Amino acid sequence: MNNSKRTMRPLTDEEEARIQKGIAEDPDNPEWTEEDFKNARPFAEVFPELAESIRRARGRPAVEKPKRQISLRLDPDVIDAFKATGKGWQGRINEALRKAAKL
Repeated sequence: MNNSKRTMRPLTDEEEARIQKGIAEDPDNPEWTEEDFKNARPFAEVFPELAESIRRARGRPAVEKPKRQISLRLDPDVIDAFKATGKGWQGRINEALRKAAKL
């Protein structure tokens, strides 16, 4: 992931004129005034139920017994052997540990 800040080139006069013309020609979406910005409220404040439903819909569904992340040191050949079996290798390590622990 590139964390460097993007720099944008300044708009040309022609680009700025085209943008301003588009704003002027769209009465349903006028440019905001200072008063509009002062009166603006966060989406979650205006539509709390909808915001909550969107928040709940994101990500994985909640599970009854979520797995816990830990740090575990394993021999490199053990890791390589599980990784060689393809996607899901961490789950297979979990299953092997469950079997060894007789769970």
